[in-house]
Amino acid sequence: MMESASVRDVAALAQVSVGTVSNVLNHPEKVSETTVSRVQSAIRELGFIRNDAARQLRAGHSNAIGLVILDVTNPFFTDVARGAQQHAASFGKSVILGSSDEKPDLERSYLDLFEEQRVLGVLLSPVGEVTSRLERLRSRGIPAVLVDRIIPDAVASSVSVDDVAGGRLAVRHLIEQGASRVAFVGGPFGIRQVSDRAAGASTVAQELGVPLEIIATDALSIPEGRRVASELLVREPARRPDAVFAANDLVAIGLLQTFFAAGVAVPRDIAVIGYDDIGFAATAVVPLSSISQPSALIGRTAIDLVLAEAASGDPADRQAIVFQPELVVRDSTA
Repeated sequence: MMESASVRDVAALAQVSVGTVSNVLNHPEKVSETTVSRVQSAIRELGFIRNDAARQLRAGHSNAIGLVILDVTNPFFTDVARGAQQHAASFGKSVILGSSDEKPDLERSYLDLFEEQRVLGVLLSPVGEVTSRLERLRSRGIPAVLVDRIIPDAVASSVSVDDVAGGRLAVRHLIEQGASRVAFVGGPFGIRQVSDRAAGASTVAQELGVPLEIIATDALSIPEGRRVASELLVREPARRPDAVFAANDLVAIGLLQTFFAAGVAVPRDIAVIGYDDIGFAATAVVPLSSISQPSALIGRTAIDLVLAEAASGDPADRQAIVFQPELVVRDSTA
């Protein structure tokens, strides 16, 4: 196999010093146009590829930011990642994406990888408790920002949405539309977003005097939504909820699909509202009402926070930014 060309090879062919080649690569304004042209010609002839990774690691860190999301198949998180990647690129940075699939061991392996690669910073939507790991990253000079999660003792900056408020918005809307038997469908409850949305739903249902049934799922997925819908359809109509708040849009779409296939009219028989307002919500079999989150803005804001801390090196600058969700009404509840 042919050995790749080195800076010394380029310098020899262009008949300049190694330092001149370095200047052409990094500070071409310091070199005459004739010399730049000669060095670039040598680079093309030799097929030289600069090793940016090695250069950055010699500086103490790479030029990449690690991002671990809960589920890459969830459009909300892919939109967060897209917002982060596009914004990072505007600063000349790249984003390395990992999906934990809601598994602590997989999350840990990604964080190990990012630590080994000395990334510039880490964005993390955590599965569980991560305080000690965030402190370890910081001790190695790697700032971390939590995405869609807040840790009360502020061991890291965070960007999140008020999911308790979102749960309240969803169930208040259902009750105002005439619902008298409401169900919350979602899980696992170890995911903070799920428990917060359920807490908001429970609070407003209690305030308005309407019973709320909690139905747990093993994942926030379309198949789990279908499973719960099938179980609800076994009940007598009078024992079914007349409105369902799904913990995310994927669960809601699974519910809609099964209800539609069984001839259950949405929203006349059962109203359904989701959470996240993903792109598929508006084009579902029945256009889905949802609680909207600014997913791309969350990603961009997280990049701003991690770059600011990486530049200052001052953990005292940590911030907890909380966005407010919004109700989007469509045919599934109207």
